[in-house]
Amino acid sequence: MLDYVISVGTEGATLDQVCRIAAGAEAVLSENARRAVAAARKQTMKTVSSGMPVYGVNTGFGRLSGSVVGKDDLDLLQRNLLLSHACGTGPLYSENVTRVMMFLRVASLARGRSGISEETLDQLIAILNSDIYPAVPAKGSLGASGDLAPLAHLSLPLIGEGKCIDRGELISGSEALQRIGLSPVTLGPKEGLALINGTQAMTAVASIALLEAKRLADAADAAAAMSLEVLLGTVLPFSGELIGLRPHNGAVETANNLLALMEESEILISHNACDKVQDAYSLRCVPQVHGATRDALRYIESVISVELSSVTDNPLLMKDGSFVSGGNFHGQPVAFVADHLALVVSELADISERRIERLLNPDLSGLPAFLTPDPGTNSGYMIAQYTAASLVSENKVLVHPASADSIPVSGSQEDHVSMGTTSARQAMEVVRNSTHVIATELVCAAQAAEFIRRGKHGKGTCRIYNAVRDAVKPLKEDRQFVDDIEKIAEMISEGVFSDILNNL
Repeated sequence: MLDYVISVGTEGATLDQVCRIAAGAEAVLSENARRAVAAARKQTMKTVSSGMPVYGVNTGFGRLSGSVVGKDDLDLLQRNLLLSHACGTGPLYSENVTRVMMFLRVASLARGRSGISEETLDQLIAILNSDIYPAVPAKGSLGASGDLAPLAHLSLPLIGEGKCIDRGELISGSEALQRIGLSPVTLGPKEGLALINGTQAMTAVASIALLEAKRLADAADAAAAMSLEVLLGTVLPFSGELIGLRPHNGAVETANNLLALMEESEILISHNACDKVQDAYSLRCVPQVHGATRDALRYIESVISVELSSVTDNPLLMKDGSFVSGGNFHGQPVAFVADHLALVVSELADISERRIERLLNPDLSGLPAFLTPDPGTNSGYMIAQYTAASLVSENKVLVHPASADSIPVSGSQEDHVSMGTTSARQAMEVVRNSTHVIATELVCAAQAAEFIRRGKHGKGTCRIYNAVRDAVKPLKEDRQFVDDIEKIAEMISEGVFSDILNNL
């Protein structure tokens, strides 16, 4: 049980809150948010009583928006909306993604612009704070009109429908409510639409992918520093004067990281008089390549941060009490940055794989082939590079921008969509692939260090080496080491190498 609870107000969510929710934090609704939600619900019911046609409140949806629904069927309209729209497919979202999705939905509804009732919102928060989470298929959203299919699956348990997961067990929504001690709610006017019309699926995935990408960027700097040190490279290309002649923020940050990590390295000092003129690009251009990714991540974070604090369903309640139909549900901003995230992270893996090649190739490293003490009888890390190369190649397919596509639906009423949820899922896959590649480089660089007898590592590279060695023993003869690489990948995701950088 974590010792913090996030109070959800009327200002939306933040990336830090996403990080905490993904790690298991709970959420409560602030009194300010309760007042806003209650006032919006009161105005919604007033609008219903007036008989004025309002999209999704007393009309059909999409192409059926011209069909007015009678007062006796308004609750059924909202229930049917959830049931009919929950038609996603594919693998289920992980627990941390689903919890973030619920939290972001809560944060958006708490703004008091959607017309949800306190009872329904409290039910959603209760499920969020439990050990049970909805079973949400990952495929089926077009990224406009909101993430309709995934959010419908997310919301069905509120009414005792759909499926949930309890400690790995797939159970019905009604059974889930019983285990939590809740009863199904009856959705009133506008509530079903308020629950499913928004960008919370794509934003949840993109946010978590971004958080992991930021840790990966730190691990990439750590891996590059280790590789450069054991390959007897030079730090001259990272000097403040040289980088200052082209001072992109990311390049400056990466160069400073590399210098700090390798400070006081006796290994580097030991070959100051060597006759090598310059290093290969994968070593010499690390600030320019990693730095460009860092700059892009800052831009991506700025867009995601706006989305996290936004209200993205439709129609929305204005201050004058009117409902206005708009396009806040359209996922184009998230789609673009998710596609960009996939691209810029793929480059971290791309250049890392080239450094792995330099570590394993005896013609380039001067070290034993594939970093095994007994090449021939043992293959060493030969096939680890194969896997890294395969993942880098797969990334090249995944970085095709999903947002470049659109397809009309709902009788061409919804004639342009973002495909942002596909963009976000692809970005997440690229991050996971790239994490494995960087982990492979760290394992290989630590193994290369076993053959270097030129003094001490740098202040930071020493800590990196020790962190890797705490999880992975040196390779003396062939063994199955896939778990070794996965251990380092987990350490990257947990921020171990970020902590080393931040505490130099």
